[in-house]
Amino acid sequence: MTAVVKETMNDEIINTTAYKSIVADHVHPCMTTVYPFFGYSAGNAELAEELNHFFARFEVKGPEAAAAKTSDSSSSPSLIVQEYEVRRTLRAVNPRKAAGPDGVTAKVLKECADQLAGVFTKIFNTSLSQSCIPPCLKSATIVPLPKRTNISSLNDYRPVALTPVIMKCFEKLVRRHIMSCLPPTLDPLQFAYRANRSTEDAIATTLHTTISHLEVQGRYARLLFVDFSSAFNTILPDRLTVKLLEIGLPSTTCCWIRDFLSDRVQRVRVGPHLSSALSLNTGSPQGCVLSPLLYTLYTHDCVSTHPDNAVIKFADDTTVVGLISGGDETAYRAEVQRLSDWCVDNNLDLNTTKTKELVVDFRRRKSELQPVSINGECVERVSSFKFLGVHIDTDLQWSSNTSAVLKKAQQRLHFLRILRKMDLKKELLTVFYRCSIESVLTYCIGVWFSSCTTAHRKALQRVINMAQKIIGHPLPSLKDLYSTRCLKRARSILRDCTHPGHRVFKLLPSGRRFRLLRSRTNRLKDSFYNRAIALINANS
Repeated sequence: MTAVVKETMNDEIINTTAYKSIVADHVHPCMTTVYPFFGYSAGNAELAEELNHFFARFEVKGPEAAAAKTSDSSSSPSLIVQEYEVRRTLRAVNPRKAAGPDGVTAKVLKECADQLAGVFTKIFNTSLSQSCIPPCLKSATIVPLPKRTNISSLNDYRPVALTPVIMKCFEKLVRRHIMSCLPPTLDPLQFAYRANRSTEDAIATTLHTTISHLEVQGRYARLLFVDFSSAFNTILPDRLTVKLLEIGLPSTTCCWIRDFLSDRVQRVRVGPHLSSALSLNTGSPQGCVLSPLLYTLYTHDCVSTHPDNAVIKFADDTTVVGLISGGDETAYRAEVQRLSDWCVDNNLDLNTTKTKELVVDFRRRKSELQPVSINGECVERVSSFKFLGVHIDTDLQWSSNTSAVLKKAQQRLHFLRILRKMDLKKELLTVFYRCSIESVLTYCIGVWFSSCTTAHRKALQRVINMAQKIIGHPLPSLKDLYSTRCLKRARSILRDCTHPGHRVFKLLPSGRRFRLLRSRTNRLKDSFYNRAIALINANS
């Protein structure tokens, strides 16, 4: 692989896309193996059948009573897609996307976009007007990907659905329509699949809610990080349809989505073997374009019912923040129980084993806290938790996160040295650094950098200094990267009045500067929002 990459790069015919293609060609064969266990051999037809039934274990028998409410779709006009939209979507297809059960490759659709746009426009509009999808477009081939190296059970495989590429294009058009119909105030604490929202916003909101509460002595916070088992596979189409109607989506679109999730045929492929077909009426396949958005809409009514609690979500990552005052945990425990009941009502499987709790308590006189139980099982309390890619410690000092970031960045520094020995140009080395190393160092940097110790900052800066020596070109310091990104994020929040953090920015009477947060501790003083306000004031 090294020889191929070096020869290609020396000929100066490499670009970002070509580089990805070369790496994929050599890495892909290594990722297609399904590891055996319990006497199965790789490529065994029996394993394919077992996996197919295992992945369909969340199937709910019998129609929902809510189905009758959506039987009439004539009350609202159906979505109409234009030919130019279809053509644009086909042209934007990634030609390296895997083909679905129909065998039609993405490359064919992309290169024949002009010829096929008119035909598919008619098919799409007919499907939308009749709220019906051809069965061939709903079929899926499930490829089991191992979650870990040592496979011990069927649950160690992740089902990834290969669906027709043309259906993915269709879903993109419908997704754009759904997004345009959603009210801007819908579930403000859901940060996934919304404009001007990111994991950094979800983490910053969680921390700001917690730290602000801890400014008063005698208080503490309990953070429950909820895990769901195969969340996408448990969606009830009829229940989802009712929720979409309540949100305000057109009934024709709701009926189309219900049909999209109903009578789906799936087969599991293990090596050359293909399992028998199963027809499913529950869940949304992992790998479908619409699945993440539909899940967020399915859970939009999962919100806190008490002002001392907050339910913060990013797709299926759900966090319950309990703000405890005076040692009274009644509201928090009631919130956890309501969440458990909500999961039962909505067919979501709450995984108590993987659900963790983190307690942030800076009181001098700490009392013994009783564990939280869900469905009769006690939730494990941890001292550190990886939340949306960032490690949060109970002391909010970021030592675990810094260690993880440092280790990952140093590992990738090794590859930068290898590329340097291959006599790559500085421009290419800089591109590799920004994509592979700087991206690791700056992930959600706004929420943790200002609270890091000086020793941690110096350790991270040494990675940049080493990369700078290897490349032979000056690189921006970590502090400059933090200031730039934090300022950019703050300005984006200021422009968005629907953002949960927008209310934190309050103008002073002069109307030119913003009021800094009143902080008793360095925790709040060094938090994202307070630092963001200071940067806005300094650059106004």
